[in-house]
Amino acid sequence: MSIKPKFTERKYLLVLIFVTSLFLMWGISMTLGDTLNKHFQNVLHISKSRSAYVQLSIFGAYFFMGIPAGIFMKKFGYKGGVLLGLAFYAIGAFLFIPAADAESFTFFRIALFILACGMATLETVAHPFVASLGDQRTSDQRINFAQAFNGVGGIIGPAVGSYFVLKAGQEHSNDLISVKHLYIIIGFVVAGVALLFSFVKVPKLTDPHAVSNDSYAIPGGEEADKSLFKHKHFVFAAIAQLFNVGAQGGTWAFFINYGREVMHLTDEHAGYYFSFSMVMMMVGRFAGTALMRYIKPYKLLAIFAGCNILMCIIVAQAFGWPSFVALLFINFFFSIMFPTIFSLGLKDMGAKTQQASSFIVMGVVGGGLFPLAMGLVANYNVATAYYLPIICYLVILMFGVYYPKLNKRSA
Repeated sequence: MSIKPKFTERKYLLVLIFVTSLFLMWGISMTLGDTLNKHFQNVLHISKSRSAYVQLSIFGAYFFMGIPAGIFMKKFGYKGGVLLGLAFYAIGAFLFIPAADAESFTFFRIALFILACGMATLETVAHPFVASLGDQRTSDQRINFAQAFNGVGGIIGPAVGSYFVLKAGQEHSNDLISVKHLYIIIGFVVAGVALLFSFVKVPKLTDPHAVSNDSYAIPGGEEADKSLFKHKHFVFAAIAQLFNVGAQGGTWAFFINYGREVMHLTDEHAGYYFSFSMVMMMVGRFAGTALMRYIKPYKLLAIFAGCNILMCIIVAQAFGWPSFVALLFINFFFSIMFPTIFSLGLKDMGAKTQQASSFIVMGVVGGGLFPLAMGLVANYNVATAYYLPIICYLVILMFGVYYPKLNKRSA
């Protein structure tokens, strides 16, 4: 009778709690960007397609920073990578001060890019970090658990943004002062977290991906010298992540526009529904983590991708509340996709795990590219734009279906 692997060990508990809080922090920033998208449309008088450059600035940083963050992490370790990411995060937040004073969309994009370089660094570090805090057989569960708190941050982000930035009738509803004040607070909080983490002692870690009963542990084994890009499951995971985050970026970028134009809600109330959709995502992540004890992760990924294809079709019909409810459910089914694709891509990568993590993070650039295409359609009809993510979910569905053939060792 085999012993069921533990979720984690007691010696890793404090570090796991701290690293999980990082998922919360970038969840806040990621969804705050989508409230800024709508606010910039209102205050700086830019089109939907041009406002999508907010997402390009955020997600483009992931493409730019993925490999450098991986190299830095390899040289200075997980803790050094976390501190670097928090430093970029805080600097980017404080740059909102001169950007707001100049009322410059370009300056805001520069600030967002630097802040997102911090987010990309944290994400590159945090996933393999969490995976290392226990047995590889439970790495899917740990990453999905940590990503659930990314969902909590996703709830807080649009709720805060809707109240302090999008709320009509307040003193600074038509300027950028509230944006500046909000990011000053964020900057100080992030700097404080960095200071605290600098005092946290990280136990010696043995990467579970690099040590197992497979040929990675055998000098000269057939897998030992296998090129990174010959691992088919990793390559397909990087592609799937590109399309996955593309669907996420587009869905979130125009959620508030959909609420305003199709459901005739105010920006503020549409923002609150956006926050509620993040509750759906958090519930989906906890539910997904539980379901993975009974359903293989790649099978559950395929099922959820199929469900989102159906949701997108309903959303694009602009049926009123049935379509809006389907838009909310996209986040529920989207919930497990990012962490599951990430974890499946890192399976059995051995000493190449950190390098593979960098490339998968680079795939996040899809979240900057896909909203540009959706924005061009949304300029004419925001509901019709939701046909486009179907392409992304078809790619994810194929990844889930074909995963056992791509990585027979983990099937």
